[in-house]
Amino acid sequence: MEIYGYCAPGFEALYDTFAANFRESGDSGAAFAVRQHGELIVSLWAGSADRAGETPYTEDTLANVFSSSKGILALLALQQVAAGNLDLDRPVADYWPEFAAAGKEQVSARQLLCHRAGLVAFREKVSDGLIYDWSGACAQVAASEPWWVPGSHQGYAPFLYGWSVGGLLERVSSTSLPELYRRGVAKPLDLDGGFGASGHRSTRVADVGPLKQPLPELRENAVGRAIKEDRKGPVSMAFTNPVSLMMGTNSAEWRGALIPAANGHFSARDLAAVYGDLASDNPGALPPELVAEAAREQSRGRDAILQAEVSFGCGFIRSGRAADLRFGGEQGFGHPGAGGSVGFADPECGIGCGYVTTRLGQSLFMDRRSVSLVDHLYRLL
Repeated sequence: MEIYGYCAPGFEALYDTFAANFRESGDSGAAFAVRQHGELIVSLWAGSADRAGETPYTEDTLANVFSSSKGILALLALQQVAAGNLDLDRPVADYWPEFAAAGKEQVSARQLLCHRAGLVAFREKVSDGLIYDWSGACAQVAASEPWWVPGSHQGYAPFLYGWSVGGLLERVSSTSLPELYRRGVAKPLDLDGGFGASGHRSTRVADVGPLKQPLPELRENAVGRAIKEDRKGPVSMAFTNPVSLMMGTNSAEWRGALIPAANGHFSARDLAAVYGDLASDNPGALPPELVAEAAREQSRGRDAILQAEVSFGCGFIRSGRAADLRFGGEQGFGHPGAGGSVGFADPECGIGCGYVTTRLGQSLFMDRRSVSLVDHLYRLL
């Protein structure tokens, strides 16, 4: 496998670690990028972008990063706080009156961002096509009943997060979410991709698919067990209602839709740029006090949906002790995506990191491929 790209002096050993992911861990198209103190110190890519192995993977190839998209959405939310349009501790219903339905009248924007709103899944079965209907999905979320008293439990919202937070942002800004992204993040940081797979700077979009040989897990599959144990419970409904959430991720419908919790298509260079900015001494995307809010612990516990101990900042997952949630130092924050992608900032070291792949593992957090790259990176710092 030929590896393309660049490693700054002192970081050349990362070539071998990246190549090992292809030889030993099933990667067939992937990229890894790192910024430190604003400088791109690593940008590696290799393999193919299509299932047939005919289209080369490039530095600006966009891959679906699934929940790594949530970090970009959280950044947009904090930008609206910075602009004075959003107060994190005011009820969402103050900005979005329909959201008050079904006992959500006191749910705050902070609770939404920190996964403490109880709005983890649709309770009633919804149509497969709903996820492709932005206005319809936002309306359905606004009308939905929480699974528990808001504020009483931490429960990750795999998909509803995008429609609830995104719908709120459109109302506080009177601007469409794609335009907020273009103005606030894509244009100033010169990004390749964005939500969905069209209308971006790069038109190179990778097909994704499962790893041919599953990697050894870094932790037990507690989510899969919870789904099997209660098919109508919140964990199962969060990931499978509707079933189209788990299927068709290479389809034109998925790529053309606005599903901001899960269908962001980004390059590794994009994720490194976003988080490199947030990790810098003078971030451009957010004022320093809101970068601190992103990193500050606001909720911790055994998450009712992820079935794991997770600490949330304001919209981001905070660095933890477990290898698959370790984002550099204690002040690190970011977001992994199902299948293995990850983007994170480590302000202590000035690091912004991104890894994307076309071959999806079974973990909801980082897997052995990204962990090996990040561990090796930190041994070289």
